[in-house]
Amino acid sequence: MTVARDLMTPDPTCVKEDETLVDAARKMRDLDVGALPICGNDDRLKGMLTDRDIIVKCIADGGDPSSVTAGSLAEGKPVTVGADDDIREALEMMQQHQVRRLPVIDGHDLVGIISQADIARSLSAGATGETVAEISED
Repeated sequence: MTVARDLMTPDPTCVKEDETLVDAARKMRDLDVGALPICGNDDRLKGMLTDRDIIVKCIADGGDPSSVTAGSLAEGKPVTVGADDDIREALEMMQQHQVRRLPVIDGHDLVGIISQADIARSLSAGATGETVAEISED
């Protein structure tokens, strides 16, 4: 059985909830990623922040990314999958919640992220295509 841990990209870099969006954008640039997990001062996952969130939820609304914090854009309980959960459950979660990146947790610890690219590298073309199509539905 393939589990989430088998496909995930391990050791994700977090943006802390009290860091500014400018700090987050610089981390995204330096890591060449479009999203980062938002972690609290207790190191627990608070949400996910995308480059699109910074543009749409801050800059487009006239916000100041040098004063708006990453934590202020964390909405609701983040969608996650357990590290030892079957990969089919991870794919279902991504499809159901239409998320392109799924944080992987072990207990309360963030241990990785499964992205569409991880799926494409590891699963069949059919499974990849179905997942991407479901995630991209309106």
